[in-house]
Amino acid sequence: MLILLSINPEHVDNIFRGVKKYEFRKVRSRRPVERIVIYATAPVCRVVGEAEVEGVVQGSPDDVWTTTKDLSGISKELFDAYYRGRESAFAYKLGCVSRYATPRRLEEIGVSTAPQSFVYLKACASD
Repeated sequence: MLILLSINPEHVDNIFRGVKKYEFRKVRSRRPVERIVIYATAPVCRVVGEAEVEGVVQGSPDDVWTTTKDLSGISKELFDAYYRGRESAFAYKLGCVSRYATPRRLEEIGVSTAPQSFVYLKACASD
């Protein structure tokens, strides 16, 4: 299964540089995810690449941080702010990452607006 995620450009850069090996989410997809299609939010506003999903870490925010902190690509403060008031946390463990040679508009992959959480995709978007 493929999903589209909206990700801040700073975090997208860290994913492509290999600094950020986990993508944190408040909501997990119900279906198993094999690949994430990456949409870089403003000011980029383009679908820029894909990442394989090697697994999902889930649990309390403290447990997820303990497992992911060394390859999180974010600060503890940012993590805590994101999960403030939450009892559960999810992190997709990223495997191989590929950057598209030419970034795409959402419409080119059949999506009309950037997802708040995620969107399931039917076909592979890679080039």
